[in-house]
Amino acid sequence: MIDATLPRMRYAMVGGGHGAFIGAVHRHAIALDGLAELAAGALSATPEKALASGRALGLADAGNHASWQALLEAELKRPAEERVDAVVIVTPTDSHFPIAHAFADAGFNVVCDKPLVHTGAQAEALVETVSARGTVFGVTYNYTGYPMVRQAREMVRSGALGAIRKVVVEYNQGWLATALEATGNKQAGWRTDPARSGIAGALGDIGSHAENLVSAVTGLAIEELVADLGALVPGRALDDDASILLRFAGGARGVLVASQINAGLENDLRLRVSGEDGTLEWRQEEPNRLVHHRRDGPMQILTRASPWLGESARRAGRIPPGHPEGFIEAFANVYRGVFADIRARRNGVAADPLDADYPTVADGARGVRFIECAVASSAGHRWLRFP
Repeated sequence: MIDATLPRMRYAMVGGGHGAFIGAVHRHAIALDGLAELAAGALSATPEKALASGRALGLADAGNHASWQALLEAELKRPAEERVDAVVIVTPTDSHFPIAHAFADAGFNVVCDKPLVHTGAQAEALVETVSARGTVFGVTYNYTGYPMVRQAREMVRSGALGAIRKVVVEYNQGWLATALEATGNKQAGWRTDPARSGIAGALGDIGSHAENLVSAVTGLAIEELVADLGALVPGRALDDDASILLRFAGGARGVLVASQINAGLENDLRLRVSGEDGTLEWRQEEPNRLVHHRRDGPMQILTRASPWLGESARRAGRIPPGHPEGFIEAFANVYRGVFADIRARRNGVAADPLDADYPTVADGARGVRFIECAVASSAGHRWLRFP
């Protein structure tokens, strides 16, 4: 287990300044365990806003920068032992690659929001750089941090369901059921802009989470897929609805749905994994419950923090049973894994896998290749091999 009495690490953040929802989420999550503190930043692409945001968060002038390039330059001037321990990137996707690659190439540990980058070539370049530098690189697929997702992973991997036959994952939202981007909404604006989001809309924004959830829980490798992507709101340049059929190595079949035009729905991510001996069901909007349907016995409802859960799920729980945990805590579990790995590497030891439990740059790269493959499949109306 992580020793919370150890000295706090220091991190820098790129993006996430005033008016940015996800930046505050990351900062709150990191603060939850007291393992690291914000020491530097370049919190906006607009220099004046970056500096004002840093001052509002209490950054000292020496750590408050007008651009990520200035942040990198300043950190490299410091003695190695005085530099930040990690750089957290929470900008729109179009800027992920240049920022992440520059910091990783300079030897910094990096945490980047998803989707990782725009292209498979960029993703592979990051994988190679991280491997060459021997640094830590986490990707905030935060749903892997939920205790009951980790319980599902342990049950599937231990054979509790038998051989997996069918996986269904759905991520349905309704916030883009109208042309919200036309009203000046910042979040809708960049997510529906090909120059900012790349080749995919809903598929990249939430479909990347769905793909990662399937991989994290089941460990199954996709071999083939066929996709149907579309923009159902008139005039929208990127997909707002995606339906994908999957074929996995070993014979299992799957369905992935990622849609942001389901009017009235909020954040309806759900996963169903069926094997020869049973089925597991989990919903993000009821994250503290995991339903186990057994072929030869009664249905069980497993709850977070219960003593009979597996070790990975128990470690991910933070408060006693019956008290709901959710979104921030799941992010915090991902960050706890990242910082545990950083500390272990600096001490020259291998981290406990249950402590250093977080999505890596390889997971992010696979997600980018999945997006590219699905877009190509939809354009050609055909099954494609993956990767």
